[in-house]
Amino acid sequence: MAQGGTTGGVRKSLYQFSYRRSPEQDGAPARHPVVVVGAGPVGLACAIDLARRGVPVVVLDDADRIGEGSRGICYAKRTLEILDRLGLGEACRDQGVTWKLGRVFQGHGEVYNFDLLPESGHKMPAFVNLQQYYLEHHLVTRAQALADGGGAGIELRWRNRVTGIAQESAGVTLTIETPEGSYGLQADWVVAADGARSACRDLMGLAFEGEVFEERFLIADVKMKGEFPAERWFWFDPPFHEGRSALLHKQPDDVWRIDLGLGAQADAREEQKPERVIPRIRQMLGHENFSLEWVSVYTFQCRRLARFVHDRVVFAGDAAHQVSPFGARGANSGIQDAENLAWKLAAVIRGEADTRLIASYDHERIAAADENIGHSTRSTDFIAPRTPQETRFRDAALALAARADFARRMVNSGRLSAPTTYHDSPLSTPDDAQWAGVAELGAPAPDAPMHRPDGSPCWLLEALDGACTLLHMPGDGALLPDHPQARMLVIGRDLIDAEGVFARRYDATPGATWLIRPDQHLAARWRSATGDAVERAIARVFGRGQGVPAVGADRA
Repeated sequence: MAQGGTTGGVRKSLYQFSYRRSPEQDGAPARHPVVVVGAGPVGLACAIDLARRGVPVVVLDDADRIGEGSRGICYAKRTLEILDRLGLGEACRDQGVTWKLGRVFQGHGEVYNFDLLPESGHKMPAFVNLQQYYLEHHLVTRAQALADGGGAGIELRWRNRVTGIAQESAGVTLTIETPEGSYGLQADWVVAADGARSACRDLMGLAFEGEVFEERFLIADVKMKGEFPAERWFWFDPPFHEGRSALLHKQPDDVWRIDLGLGAQADAREEQKPERVIPRIRQMLGHENFSLEWVSVYTFQCRRLARFVHDRVVFAGDAAHQVSPFGARGANSGIQDAENLAWKLAAVIRGEADTRLIASYDHERIAAADENIGHSTRSTDFIAPRTPQETRFRDAALALAARADFARRMVNSGRLSAPTTYHDSPLSTPDDAQWAGVAELGAPAPDAPMHRPDGSPCWLLEALDGACTLLHMPGDGALLPDHPQARMLVIGRDLIDAEGVFARRYDATPGATWLIRPDQHLAARWRSATGDAVERAIARVFGRGQGVPAVGADRA
């Protein structure tokens, strides 16, 4: 393994791509509907989603490879459902390590354990662990398949670095640096998904707001044959390490992720040296039958941009917000950014909505970022308390948690990623009745096992795909008329709820109707819908309802 990176460490690169000259470099005039900057998980997910919706995309990346270390590994159920809609969820699930159980230890003893998905009836598991370079490879493969499939596709341009951004009234001109010189690239919209060190953010003079943490953590991927189960194990005050915390996760290929708290005073360069890392790992595992795959030392920030939408440039993922790794909220929230943005851009580009719809991305995903930053900050304060009072609270909560359920809710070893419910979204129609079940207005639609009319099994989310959909449970009245922007699926006709799971999760009663957005979030529901009510709700979904802000409007 080679040593590399700004502070040293074992690094692994699996996939490299060729630079190709683009038509604009030879003077060919072109204006692209969308240019995505950054070929990481967020940028590629956004590009694939747009291409599936009929919008051609150019993706720029300043590198020519993926696979610089494992980096992110934990992908949550909602993210897997999004990837499944994009055509690669099953491949990621099947290659990865599926898990749902977590255990929390203090010292030598287990404090408690938890199950993240105790019920059956879901296509995707609670979590899958998969090295980020494998996820990115699946995404690139899917993008290339769309590029080769005809129609609206994706053009991947490697070693194309953005060095200038100039906004106009109805578009953006980018200056791109390549191995063969620079060229100009015009786009109606730019998605800046170029990561924590975003060149787009710097070029536009935008700064993060929030908190920077000084605590340092050692992260190592270790290849070994281990007897540990596929669970998340987290230690407070681990007996094998002088730091405050330790974390163990299983990955494919007999690789294990180990995360050790080092304290704020640790020297990052020294701690990554094999002579420092190997004894720590040996002490934790109790043997030395392992090899290092990747090593890094990290600090982190809990910060975001004041706004994500800046006229025709929209920020997503780490370019827009940053959180700690505790709880796996970085890549998961970034991919959910991409899901929220792609259908809205496609609707605007296709003329189904005006640009006001893009402002709802700002509204909804800033709320999601604030939720994730709040969870992330509280996790950090609990895992690495900074005052004697915080330490006493942490120790008291851990002591109680071993025997009292209420105290377990106080223990914070990293609240694991969950999708944001858009409680105050301008695109939602408020409920006019009481609802039970787990389906929640503004939240992603819960999956359920269904059958097609021919008796073959399917899943609800597969049937929804990425279309704006009305789900209807027949009652005494006539069916609602078709709508040009929302297809109708009738329970009992188009989808059969043979096991009754849909009825329980959605509190389905005869005559009920649900409106599902293109990103599969529940936008409205009625016990007995009228055509006018449905028309108004669909108008809200596409940004034509009251209360939808204009692009660039500040969030209160």
